[in-house]
Amino acid sequence: MSGPIRQVTEAAQAFSFSRRAMTLGIAQMGVGAMLAGRMAWLAVAENERYQLLAESNRVNLTLIPPRRGWIVDRAGHAIANNRTDFRIDLIPERVEDAVRVLTDLARLLKLDPTEVDRIAKELSTARGLQPVPVAENLDWERYAAVVVRQPELPGVAPTQGYARNYPAGAAVAHLVGYVGAANAEQYKETRDPLYLAPGFKLGKDGLEKSLEKDLRGIPGARRVEVTARGRPVRDLETRRDVPGRTVKLTIDAGLQEYAARRLGNESGSAVVIDVRTGGILAMASMPAYDPNSFSDGISRLEWGMLSGDDHLPLMNKVLQGLYPPGSTFKPATALAALRSGIDPNRTVFCGGGYQLGNRFFRCLGRHGSVNLHRAIAKSCNTYFYTMGRDVGMDAVAAAARELGLGAEYDLPFPSQRYGTIPDPAWKLRKYDQKWTPSDTLNASIGQGYILASPLQLAVQASRIASGRALVPRILADAPIVAPMLDVPPERMDLIRSGMDEVVNGAGTAVRSRLQVEGIRMGGKTGTAQVRRIAGGARGGLNVPWKYRDHGLFIGFAPVEAPLYAVAVVIEHGMSGSGAAAPVARDLLTYLFDRPRAIETLDAFEKQWGGDLNARMAAKAEAYRLVRQAPIPIPTPSPHPEASPPAPPPRP
Repeated sequence: MSGPIRQVTEAAQAFSFSRRAMTLGIAQMGVGAMLAGRMAWLAVAENERYQLLAESNRVNLTLIPPRRGWIVDRAGHAIANNRTDFRIDLIPERVEDAVRVLTDLARLLKLDPTEVDRIAKELSTARGLQPVPVAENLDWERYAAVVVRQPELPGVAPTQGYARNYPAGAAVAHLVGYVGAANAEQYKETRDPLYLAPGFKLGKDGLEKSLEKDLRGIPGARRVEVTARGRPVRDLETRRDVPGRTVKLTIDAGLQEYAARRLGNESGSAVVIDVRTGGILAMASMPAYDPNSFSDGISRLEWGMLSGDDHLPLMNKVLQGLYPPGSTFKPATALAALRSGIDPNRTVFCGGGYQLGNRFFRCLGRHGSVNLHRAIAKSCNTYFYTMGRDVGMDAVAAAARELGLGAEYDLPFPSQRYGTIPDPAWKLRKYDQKWTPSDTLNASIGQGYILASPLQLAVQASRIASGRALVPRILADAPIVAPMLDVPPERMDLIRSGMDEVVNGAGTAVRSRLQVEGIRMGGKTGTAQVRRIAGGARGGLNVPWKYRDHGLFIGFAPVEAPLYAVAVVIEHGMSGSGAAAPVARDLLTYLFDRPRAIETLDAFEKQWGGDLNARMAAKAEAYRLVRQAPIPIPTPSPHPEASPPAPPPRP
């Protein structure tokens, strides 16, 4: 061993021991302080949180879906309300013999095998007191059959709740929309536990969707004390739900239903506006679906019938249908001419059309010399070709926009289409092409690039009738907006006078005069070309339905002091005077002489095969029979020529 030997004294050993003991003590004190601080944090700062967690372990909370607020018309009549809903649920924790319970429920409720499979799968994955829906919208007999056997069916929970109800059915489908259960995407977006509650439904379309926050209400809750394993001990208090707010509309429920029925078997739409307030009294789009069926859960068969119908019953044609306005646009061209200083007494000779270069634009007839009044009454294309060419498209477009065409209106609906009022700048942006004189001629009579919705046509009629820039509204508490148009009243009187002549003089809609003493309707017919068809075949019955011209009409009454404006569009109706004007006449008749209008409708419905509900039921039954009919198996032909050749004989 080499090197000096280190000598450790007793004092050095004592110092080393004291230093280590101090370090360990400080570490112990630090750990103790951390534990004490954590305990204080849990006991004080986190006290409320853990108290709630403990309470949630002790108490099970089940949400009760709130009753939706009613939707009522201007007189307080229900358009959408709630009805008692009998439903059956299963409480997984309380089900003792799932197979036997499901077998008995399938027999009592007449459940089909697919529903039984669905319930079994949900029951196998469900836990605790979260209900598993079995059936809803039950009739009293089936509901009572389960209630009286409830002691024999542990885990079965009969419940009386509320379901959405639409008394007028299909007549209000596109107005109010419908409700339905929340889907997975909606739940993921909000994480609202109410979306998982059996029986809860939210707005899916129309006003039901747009006004969801007002209509939903506040859910109630049912509290049940449970053990640590989730078994129920006793029922605690129940908090009742708070119903949603009642929403009042400007709609006249009677007129709304009448409009839907009067459209009959046609594919079309009708809008009626109060020209004093801008309130929409009716907006019907037909054909339509029954919102009660959608809210209760539509079958695949019914969905197939609706989605495959070429009359588009799932589309709200009032807001989403866009059509060339045809001759109903001519008042806008007339207004442009008057604003440009053209004398209303100036005459244009109509020899059957207008020559532009080497192209001849045809008129509807040979009207001779016509001024503005006669041109509106006879719907003379030649006159409006001339006026449009004289004032230019910018002036025509400005007048059309002032009358409400091509505008966006702040209405509580999920979607609207706003149409097109073109001008030279628009075409350059859209197609990178210059505007041409032929474009002006087409636009001057409501063809070419121009598109408008039935709502916009009704607004146009209301502004012509009132002389004000009325803004349509459908909520009764919405403000009335109706400033004066930038048009001298005497100029608007000239247009109204011509529209009076259309119906009550020698115009195009004389067959649609109001049959109400002392009341005259003014209006303008329109026929919008769907596709170019040669000669006189455009409106013939030999043309396939989807290629026939649309029939349109705008009007107002009474002529002297207008109260109501109307617009009707009949898709492929072939003419405004024959298809749309009679419907408008009857809608206005309803407002002035309801018994007469009902009498007219009853006569039509006898010809059509019953009222709206009866015809829809017959159509659904016919579709069901066709879809469920067996596919015919071709039989071999009895003719020898059709028989296969005999095999050659064996050698």
